[in-house]
Amino acid sequence: MKVAMVGAGGVGGFFGGHMARAGADMRFLARGAHLAALKTDGLTILSDVAPIDRLKVRATGDPREIGPVAAALLAVKLADTESAIAQMAPLVGPKTVVASLQNGVEAIERMSAAFGREHVLGGVCHIAIAIERPGVLRHTGTMARITLGELDGSKSERLTALVETCKRANLDVIESPGIHRAIWEKFVFLSMLSGVTALARTPIGPIREDAEGRLLITRALSESTAVARACGIALPGDHVEKSLAFVDSLPAAMKASMLHDLERGGRLELPWLSGAVVRLGRESGVATLTHEAIFAALRPHQNGRA
Repeated sequence: MKVAMVGAGGVGGFFGGHMARAGADMRFLARGAHLAALKTDGLTILSDVAPIDRLKVRATGDPREIGPVAAALLAVKLADTESAIAQMAPLVGPKTVVASLQNGVEAIERMSAAFGREHVLGGVCHIAIAIERPGVLRHTGTMARITLGELDGSKSERLTALVETCKRANLDVIESPGIHRAIWEKFVFLSMLSGVTALARTPIGPIREDAEGRLLITRALSESTAVARACGIALPGDHVEKSLAFVDSLPAAMKASMLHDLERGGRLELPWLSGAVVRLGRESGVATLTHEAIFAALRPHQNGRA
């Protein structure tokens, strides 16, 4: 199966790298110093559970060199979504399936507008990983999971083929009949985690251990849960309580990727996380005062340092 990974950073490099090592016809669309390092030194993943050492990969900055593929997976930062989708046109043939592994809840509509809804699968991933230096990724913890599904919840040959490609790479992959809910469940949690850790400039441990910090977490989760329900996602009545229990299970040193981006002066995914909770809340009539405060406080930093 010929697969293109659009973006070879943490998410794209990890999942694409393991598929390439397992023998998939894997192509990477990358740029800058990271692309140069992939071409000269290969891909390295520093991980306690799934390391890779200088794997030779096929990487390019020109999608025309790749051509039409069976599947194109979008794995760029949310700020780069529009430019990446525009670049993907040479990858998409009559039978190509496209899916996003990004954060947020808006990629399906953007890809549907660009390529037609019949080409689109739903996708979401759970992993803690970042570029340590060009060509080298640092995977922390043990989680590395992809969830994929047809938008209507059906089974299909193309979905099964992509899932099997992931399984041959020993990736943790789930074929979901409820992909919209899976995407929103991550969004509800990540909008909270990214917002509160970036706002406090501290890992989740000290926040959850403080009474006022725990109230901040609870209110952020409650707002994003209410927005999800207003957008038609049937989250259970105890969703906030279960999410809080998951918060308590996290390592105390856990930081969202947005806090890492803030600390290094990078662009933030703020407009598509807390910002999206605020925007969708206003559209659906749901109050989101906590996320409004997070969004307003972090907006001066969202474009990173010059």
